Amino acid sequence: MTITEKENLMRVMRGLEPAWVPRKGGGPFGDIDPEEHAPASMQAMPEIFPRQLNAAGRRVDIFGVEYEPTDSTGGMELPLPNRFILDDITKWRDVIKVPSLEGKDWEAIGRKAVAHIDRHETAVSMGTHVGYFQTLMNFMGFNEGLCAMQEEPEEVLALYDYLGTYYETIALNLIDYIKPDTFGITDDTAAARNPFISREMYQRLVMPYHARLAKIATDRDVVVEMHNCGRCEDNIEDWRGFGVTAWNPAQTTNDLAGIKKKYGNSLVMSGCWDSQGPPGWPGTPEEVVRQAVRDCIDEFAPGGGFCFWPYVIGSLDDEQARNHQLWLVDEYNKYGRTFYQKQG
Repeated sequence: MTITEKENLMRVMRGLEPAWVPRKGGGPFGDIDPEEHAPASMQAMPEIFPRQLNAAGRRVDIFGVEYEPTDSTGGMELPLPNRFILDDITKWRDVIKVPSLEGKDWEAIGRKAVAHIDRHETAVSMGTHVGYFQTLMNFMGFNEGLCAMQEEPEEVLALYDYLGTYYETIALNLIDYIKPDTFGITDDTAAARNPFISREMYQRLVMPYHARLAKIATDRDVVVEMHNCGRCEDNIEDWRGFGVTAWNPAQTTNDLAGIKKKYGNSLVMSGCWDSQGPPGWPGTPEEVVRQAVRDCIDEFAPGGGFCFWPYVIGSLDDEQARNHQLWLVDEYNKYGRTFYQKQG
């Protein structure tokens, strides 16, 4: 029986062994595939209020945070350095204002959010925003933002409650129109070596709002996937407590082998790719890159619970980076798409 990329992915998300290793795409070159398979998953991130250009020609979000793209990340945007909009967390009510949602045509917004996706072939992943911790850092920068979480936790909670009500209202109005296959919660609470905040601070200040978003999905039996970069494994049990069953990009600074052994296929790890080691370095020989693909699949694919997510970060006009991504996907096609057949 022939199954689609979507069906194969959802087998993994439901704790079953797939017919082949699913692959997620992302990064500047995420659309590269010499065999032109349909994407296993695509994101529906409804733009209720798209970023606008200001007088300086920079894109500005609904709160007034300015963003600028960087060539080294393929055009991905970051807040403009040292142009933060909030310098005193106790004054957030004077600065942070969410736009009115009155009169929104939620059905039309939902249709637009999925118009680019072939739902028969590709799973729909619904997102909402970049995250509560990350949003506070966008407002204040890391120095002031982390100080605010330590010194004025009640004000941080009040701000998060204000933002949470807004984002949850959007999610509740759209989820039954979008009808996602997975629901993504995003928040980069960790650096490469350790979390930015303690587990206790995460549980007290951030987790309640992740859990409130997750409940919208779990109430509808939608798979919840957490996006958290860096060494964030300290929080896996917390995530599982509010319904998370998938995690990306599961970076290699975490004890991925130990996590795989502990959770098996009950926690889907999407990623496990060493983008910051030799397999991700410009100039790495092609065979080294291809062998890294095989090694990654060999380690994490047995039994299911794994989606391959290889990516190269670089300028869109960097032919070396583009070729690097081509090697990754080509080797995945040759090795990952027959992996379970070879396993018997």
